[in-house]
Amino acid sequence: MATTIEQNVLEARPREAGTKNHARRVRREGKIPGVVYGAGKDATPVSVDPRHVLRILRSDSGHNTIFDLALDGERTKAMIVDWQYEPIKGSLLHIDLKRIAMDKALRVNVPVVLQGVPVGVKTEGGILEQMLREVEIECLPADIPSHIDADVSELTFGKVLRVSDLPHNPKLKFLSDANQPVAHVTSVKEEVVATPEAAAAEAAAAPAEPEVIKKGKAETEEEGEAAEAEKPAEKKAEKKEKK
Repeated sequence: MATTIEQNVLEARPREAGTKNHARRVRREGKIPGVVYGAGKDATPVSVDPRHVLRILRSDSGHNTIFDLALDGERTKAMIVDWQYEPIKGSLLHIDLKRIAMDKALRVNVPVVLQGVPVGVKTEGGILEQMLREVEIECLPADIPSHIDADVSELTFGKVLRVSDLPHNPKLKFLSDANQPVAHVTSVKEEVVATPEAAAAEAAAAPAEPEVIKKGKAETEEEGEAAEAEKPAEKKAEKKEKK
């Protein structure tokens, strides 16, 4: 299913490229700073309404949405290629926009949506695990799908759904590794909790610390101390003999 080209418009106003203080001033005015580039033109610093950007990002096609960018009295097709959120409040901080040509292929990442209930889950008691949630494709802007459906109903234990198994549209060129796993059915791993009896048995079976080593060490130390104590006595005896 190809992405429907949204008939909405994102208004952008040129701004002066400045410091962090300048960006803060833009945000205080209810806008967010951004940059527009692409189509062989120089990068242009802009300010945009964050509510309109969020509307695009939260749409079915998300950041792959194609829209009209209104800037300096002109309208060009554009896409969102990067954005930043404030980590605590979650508000938008910055946006990167790219002008696009409708007759030139783009590289984009699109989500993979799993469809159906695997046999390995229904009859074998397993769980479905999705390892790959997006694939990279290349296609014309008008052919970008909002997502790619993957049928997992026939998955059993030991069977892996790979990128090569995804439905291929002649208009789409898959760039992700064809052998990359997308999903499989795995067993439920249960944590084994040891009973008190088992814990006691394990402790009893553990080898005791060898006492001989301890004693040998103690005896060695004691012998060393005794030898040190004897040395002064030997010296005194030597002195008496000399006298």
